[in-house]
Amino acid sequence: MRQAFTLLELSIVLVIIGLLIGGIFVGQSLIHTAQLNAVISEFNRYQTAVQNFKQQYQALPGDMNNATSFWGIAGGTGSDATCMAVVSTTAATCNGNGDGTIGTSATAADETYRFWQHLSNAKMVEGFYSGSITAVPGVTLPASKYGSNTEWIVFFGPTYAAGNATMFATDYGTGHAIYIANPTGIGMSPKDAWTVDKKYDDGKPAFGNILLYNWPAPCSNAANNAVLTSTYTLSTTSASCGLIFLTSF
Repeated sequence: MRQAFTLLELSIVLVIIGLLIGGIFVGQSLIHTAQLNAVISEFNRYQTAVQNFKQQYQALPGDMNNATSFWGIAGGTGSDATCMAVVSTTAATCNGNGDGTIGTSATAADETYRFWQHLSNAKMVEGFYSGSITAVPGVTLPASKYGSNTEWIVFFGPTYAAGNATMFATDYGTGHAIYIANPTGIGMSPKDAWTVDKKYDDGKPAFGNILLYNWPAPCSNAANNAVLTSTYTLSTTSASCGLIFLTSF
């Protein structure tokens, strides 16, 4: 009767186990690479959607001052704080103020949330968004395939950046930006943020068209938000960072 495995049998078992472990790590790496690539593909898709919306409706989503004539009034007059407070369950929506920027109309940041509802109503992005002024990934804002409960948020660069403690005191252009972040944290590790920045821009957190969101440690080694020569802190795995993408609209 055999009492134990032979050395050959044990070697075969160990090789199989090694192959399985290696396959798991390779699979995890491929999944993570796909998540990072999704960040850029999502940004490009949303930027294209806005350009198509502008061409069709001659207005910016969220800021559009005649949106209710296309999709109905969610509440109030369609252009007041009463309307903006409504959580839409249909395409019924609210108007922006038509000033050419996505930000505040009747209520603080209202256009930022109606932005996604207008794009959804126009069938230019997937999903349904309620327009409610609360950051909920997949409900009021698009969730990212990057994971970590991350979402996409739009803002008017020059106005939003002024005095914002989480952003570098750098050039945010004259238009809008979209950033990926997390309503309960920030969502990305410094290394992941750097990987995307380096692959598609310049790899510098305070320069270029991709900028670091949430500059304090552990995301960068900047002493304050005016240190624009700082770098990403690649040795940290904390998911406390986000990325800002400057847009063409």
